[in-house]
Amino acid sequence: MSYDHPSQRVGVFVDVQNVYHSAKNLYHARVNFKELLRNLVGRRSLVRAYAYVAKSETAAGEESFFDALQKSGFDLRMKDLQVYPDGTKKGDWDVGLAVDAIRYSPMLDVIVIVTGDGDFIPLVEYLKVGLGRDVEVAGFGHTSSGKLKEIATNFTDIERMPRALLKIKDRNRGQQEMRNRGQGNRSRNNNQRQ
Repeated sequence: MSYDHPSQRVGVFVDVQNVYHSAKNLYHARVNFKELLRNLVGRRSLVRAYAYVAKSETAAGEESFFDALQKSGFDLRMKDLQVYPDGTKKGDWDVGLAVDAIRYSPMLDVIVIVTGDGDFIPLVEYLKVGLGRDVEVAGFGHTSSGKLKEIATNFTDIERMPRALLKIKDRNRGQQEMRNRGQGNRSRNNNQRQ
């Protein structure tokens, strides 16, 4: 798919928790959100770019992270991280992201949802079938929902995006982990066939 259609109006909606933790767990890296946005929009016209975040009272460096997101071109949608008595935490924005994507869809030709979370499958289906919009999904190919990748108009693998990952602590370690995951998946598939 080409991103060189200047007449297309694009909205980008980023599930920050999903993308942040995928990059950290897969590659021991951080996402370069400015490059991510630049790659996803291309030469098209950006109408909206929202990053959905949950803030905690104790996370060090959170404010600088939020500032960096804003400087990268995103408007922030922010809410407090909920901490339950048993210690579990919840800070997802699934419903908020879905409502915004639907709300802004009349002024967009293309809706880009940045996540690998299969919970967004009904949203993608509704935007495509119900509202007639192109819906692109960007996520990490190894951890994104297969069904989500399948139903999107286009799936962009962040792993293959130029300069989208930053500060890889140990590139060899991250690459070895990816090879190990691939071998583990093949072993499981072979065992399932037997």
